[in-house]
Amino acid sequence: MRSTKASAAIARLNERDSAYRYSLGINAAGLFYLLRAEPGGRPEKISADLALDEFVQLVNQTGPQKKARISKLDTAFEKQLGDRKRKAD
Repeated sequence: MRSTKASAAIARLNERDSAYRYSLGINAAGLFYLLRAEPGGRPEKISADLALDEFVQLVNQTGPQKKARISKLDTAFEKQLGDRKRKAD
């Protein structure tokens, strides 16, 4: 169960960053570390040994980030909020 959360975070990272292949390692103490490999290269350890939650947080912050999608409804709602604040002032 513990490694499922970590491996899901690695899968998301590999989708975001196609320049490298990321994987995880687990040491004897049950701590996780992040491995990165260039295409055709050997994996190298790029993080310290971390607990599960710290590891997932690190993986989520690593690599390019997805931009949040903003719908037309969200934009219209923000505009209405701005209009209300101007009327109140």
